[in-house]
Amino acid sequence: MPTNTDMPTYKGLLLRGVGAGAVSGLFAGLVGVLVVEAPIRAALAVEAARPTEAAGHEHGELFSRGTQVVGGVLAAVVVGIAVGALFATAYAGSRRWFTSKAPFVRAVTLSAAVFGAAALLPAVKYPANPPAVGDPDTVEYRTVLYLGLIAAGLLVAFGASYLASRLGHLSQPVRSTAVALAVVAAVVVLLVAFPATPDAVPADMPGSVLWDFRLASLAETATLWLGLGVGFGLLVDPAVRKVRQVSAV
Repeated sequence: MPTNTDMPTYKGLLLRGVGAGAVSGLFAGLVGVLVVEAPIRAALAVEAARPTEAAGHEHGELFSRGTQVVGGVLAAVVVGIAVGALFATAYAGSRRWFTSKAPFVRAVTLSAAVFGAAALLPAVKYPANPPAVGDPDTVEYRTVLYLGLIAAGLLVAFGASYLASRLGHLSQPVRSTAVALAVVAAVVVLLVAFPATPDAVPADMPGSVLWDFRLASLAETATLWLGLGVGFGLLVDPAVRKVRQVSAV
């Protein structure tokens, strides 16, 4: 009977997840500084140019923009650590699936699936908006919609993994095609079923600034998730080989 002696312990996976998450969070934060910051500043300039009455309220910055940028990088690292711990837990729970794949491949596949479900899918339906876009009165409603779509997307990803494991008796092309069709159908249903965003884009917001921000934000999220998968895979794969060598002695 197969055993788990050739696999790292959960504690080992957790430590690797936290480490990979910290590094990927740092890289995501740097992407935020180098890529996302420019459209944010452009959007803030649009907001500052509006009359006070049009903005609806006056607001001042408690911290300078530079302090906010540094805080954003630190926040990205903290988020990366938390996400890395959750990722390691999910990886530990999914090791019984796709056992024929190398740990690195499984880690990258898992991170790509979570990125698609928790970042790419919501970005298609509810793309990120820069400052000066969005009604403060709809924040809670928009948050519920966004989190609801993430939860639904994660269920689709889990269902795809379960379906693939149940169709293991089929040939690889047939199984992959069936799973892909099921995922596409589920995603289309979600995109149609969830209501549209309640906020319109103001006329004074340049389209180039809007889409630069949206694409840059998606790049930052992709750096976090895909970087986590690659980093975790690099850490866990050599560890597995080392444990196997020790077990074989």
